[in-house]
Amino acid sequence: MKAIEKFLASFLSEDIGKLLLRFMLGFLMLFHGLFKFQNGIEGIRRLVANSGFPEFVAYGVYVGEIIVPILLILGLYTRISSFIYAITMFFAIYLAHSSSIFELNSKTGGVVVETPLLFLLGAVVLMFIGAGKYSVDKN
Repeated sequence: MKAIEKFLASFLSEDIGKLLLRFMLGFLMLFHGLFKFQNGIEGIRRLVANSGFPEFVAYGVYVGEIIVPILLILGLYTRISSFIYAITMFFAIYLAHSSSIFELNSKTGGVVVETPLLFLLGAVVLMFIGAGKYSVDKN
């Protein structure tokens, strides 16, 4: 096992892992943002208003789901972008899933909020580890 581990470590690096994490978080979220850009955010505005927040807060979805993912893909302002991404996902979980946070999906057995939670925690990890050398930030 140690030989396999050494072999893999010879060409796999933390920087490639950071690049993949940034790309995965950015690329997958960008689809959500582009969908909302094309189809509007009326549903989100309703969720925001029903939760007692001012409706203009709903427009933050464009920052969190379009601008920030592009910044992550590029590796630009990665720690700040990751923080905003995590806040976006926190609000998404709060607004859309607050009544089902501890529920299990009857088809998969996983937690109902599994996907948004993976996005949130991935962003938190990226906040700690930074962009890596394959980025505009190069840290």
